[in-house]
Amino acid sequence: MKKKVLKFGGTSVGSIERILHAAKIIEKETKIGNKIVVVVSAMAGKTNELITLSKSLSKNFSKRELDVLLSTGEQVTCALISGALNELGVKAQSFMNWQIPILTEGENNNARIINMNISKIENCLSQGGVAVIPGYQGISRQGDITTIGRGGSDATAVVIAKILNTDSCEIYTDVDGVYSTDPNKIPVAKKIEKISYEEMLELSSLGAKVMQSSAVQIAMIYDIPLEVKSTFTDRQGTKIFNKENLDYSKAVTGVAYSKDDAKITLQAVEDKPGVAAEIFEPFGKSQINIDMVIQNVSSDGKTTDITFTIKREDLEKTLDILKNNRKIKFKNLSYKDNVSKISIVGAGMVTTPGVTYKMFRSLAEEKINILAISTSEIKISVIIDEKLTLKAVKKLHKVFNLD
Repeated sequence: MKKKVLKFGGTSVGSIERILHAAKIIEKETKIGNKIVVVVSAMAGKTNELITLSKSLSKNFSKRELDVLLSTGEQVTCALISGALNELGVKAQSFMNWQIPILTEGENNNARIINMNISKIENCLSQGGVAVIPGYQGISRQGDITTIGRGGSDATAVVIAKILNTDSCEIYTDVDGVYSTDPNKIPVAKKIEKISYEEMLELSSLGAKVMQSSAVQIAMIYDIPLEVKSTFTDRQGTKIFNKENLDYSKAVTGVAYSKDDAKITLQAVEDKPGVAAEIFEPFGKSQINIDMVIQNVSSDGKTTDITFTIKREDLEKTLDILKNNRKIKFKNLSYKDNVSKISIVGAGMVTTPGVTYKMFRSLAEEKINILAISTSEIKISVIIDEKLTLKAVKKLHKVFNLD
């Protein structure tokens, strides 16, 4: 007998037929004696529908009220899954975030889970029931409903797995695992049977949409085994665990891309100690995440150019800060919002020389200009013109023998 967390994404519960199918997967687990906690997302498209409703009322819809609105999506799925299980003869009970409770901190629309009272869940399991819990949401110390960012149901599932000390956490989605790149765009992409937490964290943060990056990070910290698998097939998925258990015969495991970045350049910034801190401090206070940063050394020792990248959705807010903050001094400002980020990821890079050269040479052969570069021990990312995204991904996927 095992204790498991099963998380079902939006596409897995996108219709009544799919909810019934998910319920049968849960029923199968209970029949072999496993204790099951289910975490669910909103039905596919529901969150976007609710966001559209809020925007139809106001472009500046209250973040607090938006969290109240968006949390209803997962609550609907909870009730439907519980109802479907009871109809199958499986004892099940839904728990809202405030009933458990799932405690969060941080601002609305981007909170994080800090604690959870599991007594009600454990009581349900001890009585042979299935506990069904809404992902993506919690409640603040002030008693307000909060959400934890898009894809936050993954994080909810992993936190529950950690607190309940479950044997595994299975993420059910519409694909049968993690692929070397987006199989919808690159048909020759191959499924990765095993991948390390570190590689999965890089891929998810760089554009791969299979799992939320914060969920992978939590799993890595607490060594919680994960498996990404399809709701619609019985094929084995992708197992995610500690890299010490993996064999790295390839330098590169996958190619990721995102089209939601923007690049900003500040020209003729005064070149002195502390200037970078002055520039980036207000962005941190405004919850704007800075990704790549490049500073060019000035020839005269007096001025420098600073280029950095942000999420495209933060561009307007960032420009407002730069234009209105008198502490930030520069001569000219330019930006591009039609860029994309291409990344190669692989733990095998650590012991494989020449990976950087190979990537840059491959892009040059395709006449693709690199606008910015960022590296880590197991990742190389570049910013390029957005219209060249697929061309770059196809080339790198082939060059690094992932086809």
